[in-house]
Amino acid sequence: MTGTVLEGIIAYPVTPFSAADGRVDTDRLAALVDRLVRAGCHAVAPLGSTGESAYLEDEEWYEAAEASVAAVGGRVPAVVGIADLTTRSAVRRARFAERAGADVVMVLPLSYWKLDEREVSRHFTAVADAVGIPVMIYNNPATSGIDLSPELMVSLVERVGNITMVKESSGDVQRMHRLAQLSDGRLPFYNGSNPLALEAFAAGAAGWCTAAACLIPELTLELYRAVRAGDLPAARAAFYRQLPVLQFILKGGLPTTVKAGLALDGFPAGDPRHPLLPLDAGRTGELAELLAAAR
Repeated sequence: MTGTVLEGIIAYPVTPFSAADGRVDTDRLAALVDRLVRAGCHAVAPLGSTGESAYLEDEEWYEAAEASVAAVGGRVPAVVGIADLTTRSAVRRARFAERAGADVVMVLPLSYWKLDEREVSRHFTAVADAVGIPVMIYNNPATSGIDLSPELMVSLVERVGNITMVKESSGDVQRMHRLAQLSDGRLPFYNGSNPLALEAFAAGAAGWCTAAACLIPELTLELYRAVRAGDLPAARAAFYRQLPVLQFILKGGLPTTVKAGLALDGFPAGDPRHPLLPLDAGRTGELAELLAAAR
């Protein structure tokens, strides 16, 4: 499926944990994925930062990947996040995701020692060579410790056959303009910074990767539909209506705030895994008010 094309709202589910033993609750995860698909999201991307992939043991990661892809059931593309300090482990997880039925793997390089461009390029190339499905480059310097330049990302897309798209989450919309410029508008790129959603679409983003779809799917979809229709007033109205929620969940940490929001909606997904802590009562009340105002 090297021709897989993503567009629209790419929803990022949390990874639910059982209240009884703290393990991954695959039934609850499948229900959340189904909820996102039924809401109309255009793709589902488990095991990103929102999915607490950094806090999962290997077997838990495999369980979550398999359960998520099975729950998607081919109804929309499934994009599985791959993030690991070692290339060997990243390759192993990417191969597992492909066998499980993922349509795309989204690769975030992690760093303890600072990596240079040669090392980053080798990491991406090794993962891409190991699978036959498209690879999305994920740039998120705040969590990975590595900042990928637009020039490097475009170079990788041009040189490696199945590296075909980019998720840009640096929070700098000028990076997106640069991606469009360097690729003459041919490179599909996706916004991963929630408060930049409107500006990102104006810069040419093909889609918006967002955990907000877990809480306010109608508004995220409304924004995308307005953008596609070229209705700027409607797009602005949809964006600014949800902006306080977007700012809150980003500032408070996506796993923590999204799980609190889901609980408020009657869909408990367990607490985030330590060292993360649940949202306190005061901020949970603030989130409830913001969600009520947005809806």
